[in-house]
Parts: sequence; structure tokens; C-alpha cells
Amino acid sequence: MTAIAAVAVFTVAYILIATERIHRTAAALGGAALMLLIHAANARSAFFSEHSGVDWNVIFLLLGMMVIVGVLRQAGVFEYVAIWAAKRARGRPFRLMVMLVLITAVASALLDNVTTVLLVAPVTFLVCDRLALPAAPFLIAEVMGANIGGTATLVGDPPNIIIASRAGFTFNDFLVHLAPLVVVLLVVLLALCRWLFRSAFTYDAARAAEIMKLHEREAIRDPRLLWQSLAVLAVVVVAFVLHPVLHYEPSVVALLGAGLLVAATRVTVEDALRDVEWATLVFFMGLFIMVGALVETGVIGQVSQAAASATEGRLGLASMGLLWGSAALSGIVDNIPYVATMSPIVADLAHAAGPRGDVLWWALALGADLGGNATAVGASANVVVLGIAARNGVRIGFWEFTKYGLIVTVVTIGLATPYLWLRYLAG
Repeated sequence: MTAIAAVAVFTVAYILIATERIHRTAAALGGAALMLLIHAANARSAFFSEHSGVDWNVIFLLLGMMVIVGVLRQAGVFEYVAIWAAKRARGRPFRLMVMLVLITAVASALLDNVTTVLLVAPVTFLVCDRLALPAAPFLIAEVMGANIGGTATLVGDPPNIIIASRAGFTFNDFLVHLAPLVVVLLVVLLALCRWLFRSAFTYDAARAAEIMKLHEREAIRDPRLLWQSLAVLAVVVVAFVLHPVLHYEPSVVALLGAGLLVAATRVTVEDALRDVEWATLVFFMGLFIMVGALVETGVIGQVSQAAASATEGRLGLASMGLLWGSAALSGIVDNIPYVATMSPIVADLAHAAGPRGDVLWWALALGADLGGNATAVGASANVVVLGIAARNGVRIGFWEFTKYGLIVTVVTIGLATPYLWLRYLAG
């Protein structure tokens, strides 16, 4: 009965999030409270369990990076980058989108997609305001570029870190196996953006001319704070990349960087915390608790086991089912708890399949990472961007995001299918 009640609570909460009848944070927090009330979860499983509780690594990674980004904003760096990008694009909207998407995708591969959108989103608002362009299409395109670009490396998307830990993959393994496909998918994404967001590409010659007259260096309000912030950000980025050597979790690195920046600069604690998206952090906590309750009651495990047993012994069918199934489920629940739940099952299947079993891990990675684009709650970066947009007065609804995300997901997963088949299964 508890499992049935947990499914009912999750379904109602998800419908409220999707229909936006109430604020998504209220829906997630209310759903989490009900899960605790019906004993589908308890304090131990919700707050202290590594497998079914709040992923504090994600929460504190976001918090630390939000503080760093807030300090960078005070230095004027976002205005500088906004003017620089607009001038390089000569005020042409589609050129600008191409630049921002590519910058976001490459940065996501080196950092992670959440950190990248935290850095790029403020730039997007500034440049769109200067050119009188709607910010929503640019933000949606950027977050999709972040999710695709993050697929290429071990640190690019949180699910990849989970997969690497379980499968024993290295940073170079992801580059060799996934990066070639990601390059193709980025080109396809840009072509899709030209079609999906065509109504947003309105060129204003007068505003473009004004942009070309600006000097980006004048946007820097505090040069000393800028260099201090960039130095700390560079150290944080290097520590992210050296995670396999240093063994510091990204959340720890982000918090250390944020603490150092606040301690070493003249920025007050109040100013440093002003740009933190508290509503987004609470939404993630509620979502983690709800999904964790489904894990605790065995719902997700039963669904995963049924899918695994249906394809047992047939590597090709298992790989394709895992690819498309992961894409579908990652659009419903955040891809982080989904991969955490599926990885033990995939580990057993890959071990049973022998040397060719690694294809199952790549199918899981591609399905979860690319499937994160399907809906507004499919990936952490999506939720963060929607929260930043709301804070800046730009409303991106669940279905506004999803109507584009579903198209991009179907196309990218469709291209990943022959890639996996031809590279790992044919012959």
C-alpha cells in the first residue's frame, strides 16, 4: 500500500509541476512532505541515505557556484562578455545564438553543465536586453547545448560521474567513446535551433549599431575584484578537472572556492548570498526526496528489474531499450537519481555480457544525458535555468521548454541509435 501511495503522491506532484497550477517548488516540497507523512520515506532515507536521499553534493555544488557567480556579477564580467559576444556576432541574432550555444557546450564539457549555465545565463539576459531579443529561446538553446556538451566528458554531467565510478571508466574513456558523437549532435542542435526559434531572430540594425559603438572594457566596475574572482574560478575549474587525482568532490571544491572568495574580497556575506537561487535549491531537495521514496518503496527497482529481465541475454535489444528507456525516464525524473538507481542493474548486465558489455554503460550515459533535454525537470541544468529566468522576470513554462526539448531529444537519441549499433554491436 505504501508503494501505491508513493506513486500517487509523485504523480500528483509531477502533474502540478507540469501544469504549473502552483509553483514548482511548492509542489516538490509538498510532495516530499507527503512522502514523509505516509512513511514512504523517513528522516534517515530522506536526509542521510546515499541512494535515496537528498544529493547534498548537487545542492552544495550549486550553492557554491551560485555564490561565485554572484561575486563575478558584481565585478561586471557578465556585461563585458555580453558586449564582446554581441559585437563578434555583429548584432545578428542567429550568429549570437550559435556563439552562446558553442561556448556553453564547450564549457560544459570542461566544467559541468550546471556551473556553465550559471555563468552563461546572466550574459544572455544582458545581451538580449541590448538587442531587444527574447531571452527565453536563447536560454533554452543554451541549456540544451550544455546537456549535449556535458555528455562528452566524465565531469560534464553528474550522471557521468556516477557511471564512471560504477564502471571504472576514466576521463579519456568518455572522450574516446562519446565526444565524436557529441560533435555531430551539436551541429544538428544548431540546425534545429535555426528552425525551432526562427521567430526570435529579428535583426534590429539600430540596436546592432549601438552595440558596435560600445567598449566592453568600460563594463568592468571593479578590476581588482574581477581578477580575484577569475583566479578563484580558475582554481575551482582546475580542481574539477583533477578530481580523479585530488579526490575532492565537486561540491567541496565549489564551497571552498566560494568561502575563499568571500573571505579574500571586500564583498559582504549579504551581497554574496543575494544571487543564490534558494527556490531552485529547495525544489531539488523536494524532488530528490520524492524520487528517493520511490526507491525506498521498491517502485523504481521493480520497474528497472522488469525492463532488465525482458531483454536478458540479448545485448542489442538491451542496449537499445536502455538508450530509449533512459531517455524517456530521465525526462520524467531527474537523470541523477535515475542513473543512481539504474547503475547497479547495468553493472550486473554488463558483467554478464562480457567484454562487449560496456555498450550498456554508453547507452545509459547517452540516454540519461540526452534525455535530460526532454522536459523542464529532466536535468539539473534545466531547473537552474528556469529558476534564473524567473528571478529575472522571464517566465519559461514547463510546456514551453518541453515542446522544444522533446524534438531535440528524439532527434539526438535517434542519431545515437545507429552510432551505438554500428560502433559496438554490428558484426
